[in-house]
Amino acid sequence: MDFINIIKSIIIGFVQGVTEWLPISSTGHMILLDEFIKLNVTKSFLDVFLVVIQLGSILAVIYLYFNKLNPISSKKSEIEKKETISLWLKVIIGCLPAGIIGFLFDDFIHEKLYNPITVSLMLILYGILFIAIENKNKEFSINKISELDYKTAFFIGIFQALALIPGTSRSGATIIGASMLGASRTVAAEYSFFLAIPVMFGASGFKFLKYILKVGLNFSATELGILFWGMLSAFLVSVFTIKFLINYIKKHDFKSFGYYRIALGIIVLLYFTIFN
Repeated sequence: MDFINIIKSIIIGFVQGVTEWLPISSTGHMILLDEFIKLNVTKSFLDVFLVVIQLGSILAVIYLYFNKLNPISSKKSEIEKKETISLWLKVIIGCLPAGIIGFLFDDFIHEKLYNPITVSLMLILYGILFIAIENKNKEFSINKISELDYKTAFFIGIFQALALIPGTSRSGATIIGASMLGASRTVAAEYSFFLAIPVMFGASGFKFLKYILKVGLNFSATELGILFWGMLSAFLVSVFTIKFLINYIKKHDFKSFGYYRIALGIIVLLYFTIFN
């Protein structure tokens, strides 16, 4: 196996596992990372690799929230089972806007918007929004997932659809939308995690199918190693990142992430303006 590529895959998985769940844009970090750490693989395999490590991140959510997401758990009462089914319905409703818009405009978005300028501007814009929203010090009317109604779930889904623009951050857009609609920080973060499951599974499955139809499943031993270690890295790091975020927002607000986004956006803008 190519040891250097394996190490690189672990680093990329690490960055994915951190940035997918913190509202700081995984795309912005991946663009910068790609400038310094490049896997020695084909473009088509790289696309599949980035899909697989996303699946590693998603498995972390399922692992951490399996009981909460399981509607047939023997540990739950009938009322709790109904609440879990209701949660899944809210997740599905929340995923509809991003699913429809993504399906219709995926090629356009990748062709026209996947560039460092767009990413940097979105990093800065949503960083400012995080700070502005937190400065309002508003009272939250939704303090539990069960208090989230279907209408609010749909409107949060519209905010999630904004994350189709690179640099926005799926979790960032979702959390901002949920906060503006009255959800507490914990509810906003957890609902963001749950929305990621069908959205990322769907997007990943679509890209993976395109790869199979184009290239097939003829992976070398090195490529399999890259996939495995990258996915494992993303999974393990995601577990710790999700736990960290939930504990962090119990005592702090999101303003620090806003400042970080602004700083990163400026760095991305300056780097690609000066060096490219």
